[in-house]
Amino acid sequence: MGQVKSQFSEDELQDYEDLTYFTKKEILYAHKKFKNLAPEKVGHNKNAKLSMSKVLEYPELKANPFGDRICKVFSSSNDGDITFEDFLDMMSVFSDAAPKSVKAEHAFRIYDFDGDDMIGRNDLKQVIQRLIDYNSDLGHNDIDQLINNILEEADLDDDGALSFAEFEHIIDKSSDFINSFRIRL
Repeated sequence: MGQVKSQFSEDELQDYEDLTYFTKKEILYAHKKFKNLAPEKVGHNKNAKLSMSKVLEYPELKANPFGDRICKVFSSSNDGDITFEDFLDMMSVFSDAAPKSVKAEHAFRIYDFDGDDMIGRNDLKQVIQRLIDYNSDLGHNDIDQLINNILEEADLDDDGALSFAEFEHIIDKSSDFINSFRIRL
């Protein structure tokens, strides 16, 4: 009585619960949020795929300077377009329940703009420029100095780039990473 019919079978919900850091109730809530982005497209089609521009209307992604990178990293088609399963995976990784190691792995992929499994000078430059919103008083020399300082501190093998292990080492020392790498459903 009063129960809404889910688009998902009990087995599907159980699978999603097993594969994410969400409860069944949170999974249904995530689907509601996904559906609200494009009700006409999602409707009763649980396999709907939303364009990156539509997904970036989600308030927390719209305000995030890495919104497009987040979509591309979680997109199963690698083009930024997102299915519900991609959205669920993304929201699960950004949830409070996801372990720091999982968050670190995805943060690394988001910041690795060129996809070479290293965060090099160009990746760091793009990260800094997005964080300062291109409107800062920082000049090219200041940004280069900041990159040098980051590499001096974090590049333990002096190869001019951060490996995942080096990145994770820095994340482990950061007390606020876990709180800042979060999106609420």
